[in-house]
Amino acid sequence: MKADEFRSLSDADVKARVAELQEEQFRLRFRSATETLEQPLRLRTIRRDIARLLTVLRERELEAAGPKATPTQRRRANRRTTKAAPAAKTAAATKTATTRKAAPRKAAPKAASRRAAQ
Repeated sequence: MKADEFRSLSDADVKARVAELQEEQFRLRFRSATETLEQPLRLRTIRRDIARLLTVLRERELEAAGPKATPTQRRRANRRTTKAAPAAKTAAATKTATTRKAAPRKAAPKAASRRAAQ
């Protein structure tokens, strides 16, 4: 079936069809493990039909939820909240950040002094 045909079904019909196809998929997988199937491509079509049905259900959920904020709108909202409440450093975090220092590096021997030693 095509996705357009699935969209014409009600939610209850779509869920029933998904359960039906999953049951058929289980039976075909079980049979394929024990014997050769007459139509091995049927597994592929069932898998894709299940995916189409679940996609239709998800589309309906999203439509019911309403419009979603765009990524730009979410970033702007996050900026406003983070600027209003600056993160305060704890005393322990400040102390460890200031007391840790990198060990000094040793200078590598110069190539000229190695040649002179030979």
